[in-house]
Amino acid sequence: MKKVLFILATFSLLAACGGVSVPESNSGKLNVVATTSIVADIVRQVGGDLIDVEILLPEGTDPHSFDPSPQDIAMVADADIIFANGAGLEAFIEHLLESAGAEERVVEVSKGVELLTHPEDSHTEDEGDHADHEEGEDGHHDEHEEDEDGHHDDHEDHAHDKGDPHTWTDPNNVMIWVQNIELALSEADSSNGQKYAESAASYISELEEIDAWIREEIMKIPVEKRKIVTDHRLLGYYVEEYGLEQVGAIVEGYSSLAEPSAQELAEIEDAISALGVQAIFVGNTVNANLAEQISEDTGIKLVYFYTGSLSEAGGEAESYLDYLRYNTNAFVNALK
Repeated sequence: MKKVLFILATFSLLAACGGVSVPESNSGKLNVVATTSIVADIVRQVGGDLIDVEILLPEGTDPHSFDPSPQDIAMVADADIIFANGAGLEAFIEHLLESAGAEERVVEVSKGVELLTHPEDSHTEDEGDHADHEEGEDGHHDEHEEDEDGHHDDHEDHAHDKGDPHTWTDPNNVMIWVQNIELALSEADSSNGQKYAESAASYISELEEIDAWIREEIMKIPVEKRKIVTDHRLLGYYVEEYGLEQVGAIVEGYSSLAEPSAQELAEIEDAISALGVQAIFVGNTVNANLAEQISEDTGIKLVYFYTGSLSEAGGEAESYLDYLRYNTNAFVNALK
């Protein structure tokens, strides 16, 4: 809260001095802020040229470690609607919205998705029991969890109390996102409700097509090789929907910020070797040092994929549909 108050005080000072300016839109369009590039892309698919969208987290930013700036606060304060993933992902924004009085303008696009819980009881004996050490990452209290500066971080203790926040990894969940976005835009701009409904229906058809394509691609992987090890647990919805198996993670929780102890790291390496996995999949927004160490120790290759962010415009994953294609190709090519 001290950090929140400091940011707000800084913003007020800069605004008073002319250091922060929020351009007013004369377009007549809804002024929308989306927390991540993935949320922004889905919102644009529904809103089209009827809305102006700004993104809070730049492409390539890890949502777990983001700190808003005074300029970000100004952006949020000026928005007609703020679309967030929800499900505890954006813990960084909760107190900021409360302090700015913007809670009533926030729409959590994951509302209605049945959230997965941490698979504490699914660890094999080979994997070792890391749950007690990583409890802070899935919402349980961990008195020893600290941030990068060695300080206890209450944000991360409670960020994922609701369950796995990475709902976007399964396009079937994003179909629910689309419905929530359509409803919010139509309520804010009822005169264009029919256009939002048509755009939403069209995009859901595209999501249904890519869902079918993913199923066909995953079938190319022999059943015994459909084992996934990632840097942290963020593919739960994807592996459950498409018949893969998450057999381990370098960090057992849902956040990318925690690090295993030396003993846990050794146990992870032993488990990975015993399970005979083909690759370790690493998100391209996280620090890959641990994964690189495990890869060097075990001889198992690293495969990078997109997690909570799209690529920059013109990149290999500049849209959510491209994101799904890129990641699915990465999984299939590494495992088949």
